Amino acid sequence: MIYELRLYDCCPNRLPALLKRFETITLPLWQKHGIKQAGFWTTLIGPSSYRLTYMVAWESLAEREKKWTAFQTDPDWIAKRAATEAEGAIVSNIESQLLMPTTFSSVK
Repeated sequence: MIYELRLYDCCPNRLPALLKRFETITLPLWQKHGIKQAGFWTTLIGPSSYRLTYMVAWESLAEREKKWTAFQTDPDWIAKRAATEAEGAIVSNIESQLLMPTTFSSVK
């Protein structure tokens, strides 16, 4: 397994809009494309209360390329994302890392 760690820094006061978009739009579309989430977190204590952290589980880099591209180019995603940003941008910065578990990791 490969895990993708993604960090979304929201524009001020836009974290609720991002959470709603994930819950009502993004996750159903991920299900449609076979994308498996491994968890979502908001920051309880730390430098940014405007950050959403999440992980996606992939079988391989090839699976990630195929499914992520299909999701990103899905006309339904493009339209709904644009609609959620009608009042302005939600996310100011995105970081992504692809992680591979070590041999001694409890997560494989």
